[in-house]
Order: sequence, then C-alpha cells, then structure tokens
Amino acid sequence: MATDIIMPQLGESIAEGTVVKWFVPAGGVIQKDESLLEVETEKVTLEIPSPITGRVDEIRVKEGETVPIGTLLARIENAPPSEVINRVGGVVVRPMEQDRVGDQHHSPAVRQLAKEHGIDLSQVKGTGVGGRVTKKDVLDFIAQGGAQIKVATAGGEPSMGEEVRPLTQMRKTIADRMVKSKQTSAHVATFFEADFSHIARFREGRNLTYLPFVIRATTRALRDVPVVNASWSEQGIVVKKDIHVGIATALEEGLLVPVVRYADRKGLTQLAKEIADLAERARSKKLSPAEVQGGTFTITNHGGFGSLFSTPIIHQPQIAILGIGAIQKRAVVIDEAIAIRPMGYLSLSFDHRVIDGATADQFMAQVKHYLEQSHWEQIL
Repeated sequence: MATDIIMPQLGESIAEGTVVKWFVPAGGVIQKDESLLEVETEKVTLEIPSPITGRVDEIRVKEGETVPIGTLLARIENAPPSEVINRVGGVVVRPMEQDRVGDQHHSPAVRQLAKEHGIDLSQVKGTGVGGRVTKKDVLDFIAQGGAQIKVATAGGEPSMGEEVRPLTQMRKTIADRMVKSKQTSAHVATFFEADFSHIARFREGRNLTYLPFVIRATTRALRDVPVVNASWSEQGIVVKKDIHVGIATALEEGLLVPVVRYADRKGLTQLAKEIADLAERARSKKLSPAEVQGGTFTITNHGGFGSLFSTPIIHQPQIAILGIGAIQKRAVVIDEAIAIRPMGYLSLSFDHRVIDGATADQFMAQVKHYLEQSHWEQIL
C-alpha cells in the first residue's frame, strides 16, 4: 500500500500552491512527522510533515512547480502487515532503515540543503544535540562564505570575486508583491516624533516591549480616523469595521505578516503574548494560512537594528502601514528647557488615492497623543 501526499488546502481563498523544496528525495526514507516538503502560497510558506513513516516511492511535482489544490505531489510506500510497528489512521507502516553510514547525524533536510550548495557536511560544526548539524548551522556556514557559486564573466571565465545567491520562492514572491504594491498605490509618507517617557516608566519591572503600546495607540487612532482602516475598490472605499493588525516579521529568508485579530479589544499583556507567539511560529513555519490573512492595517518595527526613518511599502490591499523607528534618548526642548527623553520617529506610508495628507496627519497626531498621554495601567 502507498499513502498519497496531495497539495493541501491552505486557506479558503487559496487555489494553488508552489513546491519550494523536497527535504527527502525519491527513494529516501522518512519518519512520521518529519518535514517532507516545503510549500508556498501567495499568503504563507509552510513545511508539510509526513503523515507516516515510510519510503518516498515517487515524487510527482518538481521544486518550483505551481499546481492546484488537491494535486498528487508524492507517494510514500508502506510496509506489508507482517512488518507492522505502528498504525496511523488505518495505514500500516514498516520499520525504517537506518541512515546511511556517515549520515547518522544529518537529517534529510540538512543533507538536501548541503547538496544544493555543494557543502561537505564534515566541515560544518554542529550545534544541535550531540553535535548534530542543524539547518541553521548549514545556513550560517553558507553566510560565512563556506559555499560559493562561480559567476561567469563576459569573457566566459568564472570570477571568484562574486557570489550568486539563488532566488528562493519566498524572495521571488516578496519581490513581485512589492513591485505590484508600488505600481498599484499612490505612495506618500509622513513622519511624526513621539515622546516615549511615560511608556518607558510604565515598562519598568514589566516584561513588555514598546510594540504592544504602539499597537494599542494605533488601534485607538484607527477608531478615531476609520478611513485609514480601509481598502480601495472600483466601487468605492471599503472601510473595515473590525481592526486586524498585521505585524511585519523578519525571517532568515524573507518576511511574513501574521495578523493580530481584533487588536483593539486586547490589553497590553495579551497583545505581547500574541505577538511573541505569532513571531515564533512565523520563524518556525508553523503558521496557518488563516493567520496571515485578513489584516486591515500593518505595523513594521524597523528600528530593531537602529533604523530611525523608513518609508515602508503598503501591504496590499490595505491603504496604510505604520513604521516604528529606534527609540533613543535625545535632547529635546520641553517648556523652554532642554531635557533628555526617549524619543522615536513614526512613519506612515499611505495610499493617496484613498486619503489625503491632512487625514494622514490627523491620524498620526492621534497615535502620538495616545502614546504620550494614555493611562496604560487601565489597559494592561
């Protein structure tokens, strides 16, 4: 018997998916719940685990191919009943072969990644349990120059002074979306500066970053200026009644925007927990498609590495995105005197088709007001 692996339904509005990578080749063995392949839709990238332990009998869809939902991707061969060691959903599974000699410390995903980049795994220092080499170890090795692809010069000779990093499917998707957004929306940006002194004092002794405070202030401003929580359509401006805030999350290979739903109804502690959970599962590719859909407004915290100003690109079909710069102590004038305050620059990229500068500035003035004047102890 064989178990069919099909392209899963990754969201109600998703009609197709792309096979990004196979972690186990045809003929390879795989354990139940071990990552079999990585697939990507227009909304999310996910690693699909094997439903059983078995041998990959055949692979029907190659890496890079886009196919409709329900397409047969591969088959995993099961064992005859006499070799039963486990039973999953009525499927009989046989004992697995041991890894090939020399590969006992390398998972299929690690071997595949090393093969793609021509890496000798014996040269990679493992940081996993028992010195096991992880995917991160391989990626770090590549980043440090452990693997390079020669580039042909105009004369046909390879140049050792250059490196070509192949485009991942996620990078291609991000590139397409960013270009499309710039071609679709009339991008304009406005900047405000906010005093975070009150928030800094409130955070003392509490395990809270600045981000939950910005989310809370933003959702209150969206209630005051609801047209910012909208999208464009040929029939008219669609103003959203619910507030679902997307949080731009950086990954090693790109960017995802998981969504905090009904963000205006949640206190600081709950927001902090949800942000941390979504970010962790985004980085481990455990998000469901529904968790990156339905956002009505996006926030990106570009100040993590010290960036002060940014003009983020709007996340379609939304009409605005708020950027948070690094919060730093600066000399400012307060009541005719110079004082040192933790200050941060906020940017708003907005679609000028939908809102004008005065409306955008009104919204940002409200965000600034709520950041500086809110009684945070009442919404903890």
